[in-house]
Amino acid sequence: MSDTSSAPAGDCTQPHSALNEAEVEALVRGICFKTGPPRRLGVEVEWLVHELRAPQLPVTPERLRAAYAALRPLSLRSALTVEPGGQLELSSPPAASLTECVRTVSADLDTVRAALRDDGLALVGLGHDPWHEPRRFLREPRYDAMEACLDRTGPAGRAMMCASASVQVCLDAGHEEPGPLGFVRRWWLAHHLGPVLVAAFANSPLAGHRPTGWVSTRQLAWTRIGPGRAGGPPLDADPRGAWARHVLDSPVMCVRRDGGPWDVPEGLTFREWTRKGLPRPPTHEDLDYHLTTLFPPVRPRGHLELRMIDAQPGDDGWIVPLAVTAALFDDPEAAETAYRAVKPLAERTLGLPAPHNPLWLDAARDGLADAELREVAVSCFTAALEALPRLGAGPEVTDAVTAHLDHYVVRGRCPADDLLDGQRGTDGRAHGKDLRP
Repeated sequence: MSDTSSAPAGDCTQPHSALNEAEVEALVRGICFKTGPPRRLGVEVEWLVHELRAPQLPVTPERLRAAYAALRPLSLRSALTVEPGGQLELSSPPAASLTECVRTVSADLDTVRAALRDDGLALVGLGHDPWHEPRRFLREPRYDAMEACLDRTGPAGRAMMCASASVQVCLDAGHEEPGPLGFVRRWWLAHHLGPVLVAAFANSPLAGHRPTGWVSTRQLAWTRIGPGRAGGPPLDADPRGAWARHVLDSPVMCVRRDGGPWDVPEGLTFREWTRKGLPRPPTHEDLDYHLTTLFPPVRPRGHLELRMIDAQPGDDGWIVPLAVTAALFDDPEAAETAYRAVKPLAERTLGLPAPHNPLWLDAARDGLADAELREVAVSCFTAALEALPRLGAGPEVTDAVTAHLDHYVVRGRCPADDLLDGQRGTDGRAHGKDLRP
């Protein structure tokens, strides 16, 4: 499910109809939760691109440009895009089944890997680059403005833009009516299952060659960007209204213009922009763009986009979070089991929005070393395994999920622990810095 956030901003300052506050709320309520029976699935897989034989050596921008030029003629079903730091992302078309989604993306990844291999480069599944400092590859007005905006909250924004990678699972919003597949339940479940997914798939414990003290340094970076840009709304019985208010009260990243650098206002919310109309009145196109500059862990875009999962190790590691998440949301029995399993975790949020609450922070710091998160993860993975055959998943998918359950979840481990094992000193402890929020 491709992200259109990098669409060109042509004619962005032309005299389109200005929006008022009520119109913005109505538009957001109408476009962000499109309900109906869950029948489509998608995935967006981001990858770091490293030297094939010496991954700790930096890849020059010139080499990346040449390699990416060679990728353009490839025949792919997934959308292939380049991220600000030179990461590659493949976004699947909406699929009618888990099997279709896996086959499509796997075939496209094989094609891309073969082309990169010819240039001595490789796709690497890590949530955060463990060796290289964040370095911007793309020089475009959008990313100039994003960097200027995010720099106001510290270096975390550049780490997110240029040194991180993820597996983003896209699910239909769900039925209009109540029940395990209802959109209200799925919205709630996404925010409470999210920390379990963070913990079970954490794969970014290193930065600058050293442990950071967090199994998901990538999730820590999102937390440090701040609630206005990277936080979700409070959870209540009306997700549409809560999200609309959040959109209106979130800061505007930039005001686009046809020529020259884009304006980067400080402290201007979209609500205030509609009221003041300065530096120019906001349009429908501005609202569409504003929605792409908000990065909560669960983003409603007509469907639900789950953004909290680190990129996974190995060529096919991304299949496991896709399969587990699809099973826990789209199989009614598994969805009910997951709902009951995560319900006790709600107390640990203290009623605070994700990811800026204790539950999400514990998941990013401790992973499945947290006993309660481990217990819930075992229940959820077991339910997903039972559901996958009902969704038509073949043995290659169920075997991969079983392997992750046995090797990591049951043992209270995550992929980050494998990386940390290589950093252990002779005294058995991981040496490094602890990056507290």
